[in-house]
Amino acid sequence: MLRRLRKRLYRNWERFEVFVEGVIYDRDHSPSARVLGFFLKGFSYLFSGLVRLRLKLYRNRVIFKDRPLGCLVVVVGNLTVGGTGKTPVVERFAQALMTKGRKVAILSRGYKSRREPPLRRFWRWLTYTDAPPPKVVSDGEKVLLDSTVAGDEPYMLARNLPGVVVLVDKDRVKAGAYAIRKFGVDTLVLDDGFQYLALKGRLNLLLVDQTNPFGNGHLLPRGILREPISHLSRASYIFLTKSKTDPDAELLDLINKHNSKAQIIRCAHHPKHFHEVNGDQLQDVDFLRETPVGVFSAIASPRGFEEMIEELVGDLRYRRRFLDHHRYTRGELDRVLKRARHAGSEVVVTTEKDAVRIPLNYKPIIPLYFIRMEIEILDGFKDFEAAVGEICFPQGLLSVSHAD
Repeated sequence: MLRRLRKRLYRNWERFEVFVEGVIYDRDHSPSARVLGFFLKGFSYLFSGLVRLRLKLYRNRVIFKDRPLGCLVVVVGNLTVGGTGKTPVVERFAQALMTKGRKVAILSRGYKSRREPPLRRFWRWLTYTDAPPPKVVSDGEKVLLDSTVAGDEPYMLARNLPGVVVLVDKDRVKAGAYAIRKFGVDTLVLDDGFQYLALKGRLNLLLVDQTNPFGNGHLLPRGILREPISHLSRASYIFLTKSKTDPDAELLDLINKHNSKAQIIRCAHHPKHFHEVNGDQLQDVDFLRETPVGVFSAIASPRGFEEMIEELVGDLRYRRRFLDHHRYTRGELDRVLKRARHAGSEVVVTTEKDAVRIPLNYKPIIPLYFIRMEIEILDGFKDFEAAVGEICFPQGLLSVSHAD
């Protein structure tokens, strides 16, 4: 009975989360959603004031101060929560830096990674014990942690970037100092670090999803903005991601209004190949052409993924969405695959981020693949090379007077 009650509570909580997410992303236009949206708008104004105050205190070095580490720091981030395609850009940038001879470490906060138990943290506080060192996801030679401990994105970066050190810690100043001391790195890349002001970036790379740049224009919790749109002014380079078509003049005017100095680089995410989940088989992007396919995902913006798969296969029979960063159980996966098969799907496809949250020894009842994506620079390749050059040859940074 207790188990049934727990399941019911979980289902109700999941429905509530889906409802709130629908309000934030403006997917739900029901009367109850409008009421909640009106209520949340007041909190958005409060959050906006706190964000502006925090930035002002850091800039004027009042209470909060950034802590330089004597190392080149590159910040990659966005103004919104999720969905900008940041991880492939970080990957491409880190590869370019390695090619130029830099020793790179990626610092991540490890969203949804396994955290230290509260009782252990309390005991450390009580006994004045030092905090544990950062989690080393990759030492540059091998991957040391799985996605449960490290978090989805850090694990993906570690797996796809041999030669790059990947660390996870909420305190990225501590993580950066550890990377310099322990691994001798000379370049730190802050993954999702635009709001992390304690470690100042010499170069700020801001990603903007061209298909949904700023949501409904409201800050959290009413919208998806972490900072006001005016904070585009903090960027050294602006990457327009998911840029299949030329950007609207309205978006370019808005960017230019708040930051006329930043170079704009257009890039698109393209499918590279299909990779068997928990296997080694690779297939080219045309291998599912005219094959009935099902999809499932737990990402912030699932529509783009689903549309891409539909374009590639032409026969999408089944789709299932979970909340962002959902970690799958074997029972859930079995149910999804059974329903996909019942709908006529011969193969099921998910995203790479979802694949790292599938148990390593899970055996699917029908073929299961994830799609590997890569970044293509469509416009501004010379600006991308210039950004890499400014990092690899520090004297070039003197010309970037607009970078915070």
